[in-house]
Amino acid sequence: MSDLAAAFETHRPHLVGVGYRITGSLADAEDAAQEAWLRLSRLPDPGAVRDLRGWLTTAVARLCLDRLRSAAARREQHVGPWLPEPVVGGADPALDAVLQADDVRMAAMLVLERLSPDQRVAFVLHEALDLPFAEIAGVLGCTEATARQRASRARQVLADAPVPPPVPDAEAARVLARFGAALATGDARAVAEVLHPDVVFVSDGGGAVRAALHPVHGPAKVARLLVGLAGRGDLPARLRPATVNGTPGWLLPGPDGDPPAAAAAVAVRDGRIVAIYGVLDPSKLR
Repeated sequence: MSDLAAAFETHRPHLVGVGYRITGSLADAEDAAQEAWLRLSRLPDPGAVRDLRGWLTTAVARLCLDRLRSAAARREQHVGPWLPEPVVGGADPALDAVLQADDVRMAAMLVLERLSPDQRVAFVLHEALDLPFAEIAGVLGCTEATARQRASRARQVLADAPVPPPVPDAEAARVLARFGAALATGDARAVAEVLHPDVVFVSDGGGAVRAALHPVHGPAKVARLLVGLAGRGDLPARLRPATVNGTPGWLLPGPDGDPPAAAAAVAVRDGRIVAIYGVLDPSKLR
């Protein structure tokens, strides 16, 4: 059993990555990975599992599909925009490899929200993990043809919602430094100059804290909003650079340091910030 536990631990980051892509919740992903381990350990002969990674991946996918289906109604009642739980680089070294993937960027995760639970699972398992449709059909409880069709429909939906391509970290860091300097001046025009014409600001307070109830579009509106927020205190000085969902962003320390009061991920296009995703919901911060 100790050898089996050690083998499972080598697969844990992969399993959490699978669960996170499906649910958008790190907590749900970690719970699903742990439940998969319990199911494995209860098998009469777990050592007989030939493809341990494949068995665990399928188990986590099934568990997360159930969670995603049950969460659909709750998300419809969510106050304001819904954002995935942010994953901060360096907080768990085992997950840092997961954050190297483009499909866990906040913008990409948010686009997945346009899919039905079955479409999302089919897409993640096939496109991100290259699982054959026969195995995906087993997870979804459908025929192989239906699994293939759901993945195809998911691709069509996502094709209509392109995600800004990633930029080198050094470039993004330079843009964020310019933005921080502009924000510190309190000049909305200076802030707007660092924002892309198509910029959008999305904040998720979950109804627990104050946040914009709708996405804010356009450099002038976003700049005024951010300058207004910064004007309430020493916000620019308190922001800590961080890697959030694999891209540069910020953390706003809480009153006692941990957990943070907010986490923000940023997308950059053409040398300017094109999206800011701010998570303020305390239940999503750790």
